[in-house]
Amino acid sequence: MNSFPPMKQFALLIFTLLLAHVSIVAAADKAAKITPRPNIIFLLADDMRADTIAALGNPNIQTPNLDRLVARGTSFTRAYIMGGLQGAVCVPSRAMMLSGRPLFRISEQLKDTTTWPMVLRAGGYETFGCGKWHNGPASYAASFPNGKSVFLGGMNNHFRVPVRDVMPDGKLTPPRTSELHSSELFANQAIEFLRAQKSGTNSFALYVAFTAPHDPRQAPKEYHDRYDAAKLPLPKNFLPKHPFNNGELTVRDEQLLPWPRTEMAVRRELADYYAIITHLDAQIGRVLEALRETGRAEETIVVFAADNGLAIGSHGLLGKQNVYEHSMRVPLIIGGPGLPAGRRTDAMCYSFDLFPTFCEWVGLATPKSVEGRSLAPMLKAGRDQHRDEILTAYRHFQRAVNDGRFKLIRYPHINKSQLFDLKNDPDELRDLSEDAASKPKLEELMTRLASLQKEFGDTLPLSTNEPAPMEIPLPPASAKGKKAKL
Repeated sequence: MNSFPPMKQFALLIFTLLLAHVSIVAAADKAAKITPRPNIIFLLADDMRADTIAALGNPNIQTPNLDRLVARGTSFTRAYIMGGLQGAVCVPSRAMMLSGRPLFRISEQLKDTTTWPMVLRAGGYETFGCGKWHNGPASYAASFPNGKSVFLGGMNNHFRVPVRDVMPDGKLTPPRTSELHSSELFANQAIEFLRAQKSGTNSFALYVAFTAPHDPRQAPKEYHDRYDAAKLPLPKNFLPKHPFNNGELTVRDEQLLPWPRTEMAVRRELADYYAIITHLDAQIGRVLEALRETGRAEETIVVFAADNGLAIGSHGLLGKQNVYEHSMRVPLIIGGPGLPAGRRTDAMCYSFDLFPTFCEWVGLATPKSVEGRSLAPMLKAGRDQHRDEILTAYRHFQRAVNDGRFKLIRYPHINKSQLFDLKNDPDELRDLSEDAASKPKLEELMTRLASLQKEFGDTLPLSTNEPAPMEIPLPPASAKGKKAKL
């Protein structure tokens, strides 16, 4: 039997309810402080193929930190860039990703262009950037007024990278040379920024644009020692040389090895490539550990991506100046609070779909100039469908359309087509364009390609009355050692 009189029982009940209410409000207030609008960390690699992460199917490379991110997030196995209208594909690729606009409607220097860091900054975020920026000092200053060292081009040594600071008015400090490896330099600056956020209450967006694994592929010796070139398997689509004139067989990237490509030479390139990626992975691990130490990891979305892929011996090529899958497809991993963990999706998307995704996550309006499509609804619903087709392009030499299974590549300068069944031939080894049974699909995709060109503002004709030679002579000597234009 309750020993309290009725009035005291009522008073006790009111007091208990009030206490519970206060506790709920306090817990909600605490949650609001711990989980404000999510922070965003964007880690961007330079020239990194989509198939260079161990957890995503490459047993020959060591990427333990990216593997952990794969386990904690969603991996997009069919993320693409749209391509480039110049040899330095990284410039338009980054401009698209930062502006949310397609290839044929971008300003490569982002002049008079709204970037997603600008939108987040205007919405109250602290934005901080460091690393590679090839899209103009003015846009950098507007995106990251408190950014750190910026690499603006001309580097041919990862261990003595020339960097500058961009002042808030867009002016540059004199160049200086860092004695650190570029990946370590930019990771250090990111870590310094994160440690300053430990007791912060404002949301932040951190953009770390590494210069690795772009050539020259220089990693510290301890990382090189992990890879024996002689034991590395060649790409399944390795060729000594490309079978026809694709328009860019002798561009700078292709001059890094002599022709024909030998198996051992490509294996050495792969060993260097894997070594610098493993070193990059270690620096990413340091950044993510610093985030954990701040206590803000549970309120931070981490995105890892790359500006483009690379051939490294595939199809007899070395660079990214082509529209094969190995060059247009990029890694994309997204992990954070409220997002699926350990999920892989083959939903096709573009890297410029990230801009509206960020806006939706943080509750800010997406600018009308943005043409990307937010990935947020797809992530929330667990769907494996985003875009029905992917258009990719390289200069005036190559166009391609991919409908999810079949892919058409068109070379207008020589009036040639290739057709691949990506489901049964993901390495693009068997050209079906001359098969009679494939003619309807070829015609269908040619029509779809022309339609997508119109949709995205591409005016290039898909054939010519004066075709170039189907084959061109290749110089016998290597130009390896040429100054890299990163």
